[in-house]
Amino acid sequence: MNIHRIAVLPGDGIGPEVTEAALKVLDAVQKSSKRFKLEIIQGEAGYNCIKKYGTNVPPKTLEILKKTEACLKGPMTTPEEAGAPPSAAVTIRKNFGLYANVRPCKTLPGVPSVKPNIDLIVVRENTEGLYFGKEFEVAPGKGVAMRVVTQYASEKVSKIAFELALKRKRHVTCVHKRNILRVTDGIFREAFLTVARDYPSVAIDEVHVDAMAMRLIKEPEKFDVIVTTNMFGDILSDEAAQLVGGLGLAAGANVGDNYGMFEPVHGSAPKYAGQNKVNPIATILAAKMMLEYLNELDAASAIERAVIDVLKEGKIRTYDLGGNSSTIEVGEEIAARVIEFSH
Repeated sequence: MNIHRIAVLPGDGIGPEVTEAALKVLDAVQKSSKRFKLEIIQGEAGYNCIKKYGTNVPPKTLEILKKTEACLKGPMTTPEEAGAPPSAAVTIRKNFGLYANVRPCKTLPGVPSVKPNIDLIVVRENTEGLYFGKEFEVAPGKGVAMRVVTQYASEKVSKIAFELALKRKRHVTCVHKRNILRVTDGIFREAFLTVARDYPSVAIDEVHVDAMAMRLIKEPEKFDVIVTTNMFGDILSDEAAQLVGGLGLAAGANVGDNYGMFEPVHGSAPKYAGQNKVNPIATILAAKMMLEYLNELDAASAIERAVIDVLKEGKIRTYDLGGNSSTIEVGEEIAARVIEFSH
């Protein structure tokens, strides 16, 4: 039996509620499987830690993460005032070299979607670009931000995109704005083309980011894997999520060479905290992606099948999907389907 040690960071706002629902599903899937067991270690992180520790990712939490294979991270509030610590996600990405953000967007049954046959993945470089986080006020009212793009990081994220494409429709689209950002996006594009030479069976094309924002609305079904720089990927992946039902269903993976962090894409929604009403499916699908990363493919497939079954039936759904079920009811129903399918 495989034993996987994973960290769980419930986060802020609605984070503890959606994380609890996902843990119910993970508990069901490991009980149904004789192949693996999860050793779960919970840690503190998020806005709630700043007053207590002076940081949103305490050193003790980083030590917990170092002793695990992967992390399931709940949504966390990011402070916006100048001089505040960077987001918890950015801190973890930098500490563990999680250079690729992987965001699947797929049409789901019973969920409003722009087109009926969307199935794409946005792969976003996770450590550079404007999110490198170096800004300066060079004179009163005049600010400058550094956009850092390297060939090394661009090649690494491009390789992730091509490896995903090999398991899918064998098509990768490079999104950039080289006609304006000729140096930085020029480096990204050239790195992409360099990696492409190692994958002759994968078709490639390139689209400017503004045109891509339009084409995702007009013809999303034409895309398979999209790879781009940090900020472009952040924006396009949220747009793509809305095409297939919104952020309540969108999960993301942050992966590097030796570690993976998995999270719902949506924020901590503090105005809904404690109401037990928000959709936990994004967090449950993040848990599914974590199991894929751990190579527990049957278990991941069982979760996906259970989510699809519950959505197709349409009886248990949260307010954002037109229902009135609670967060925990959705988690319990998906967990019950996982157990049912295993028998």
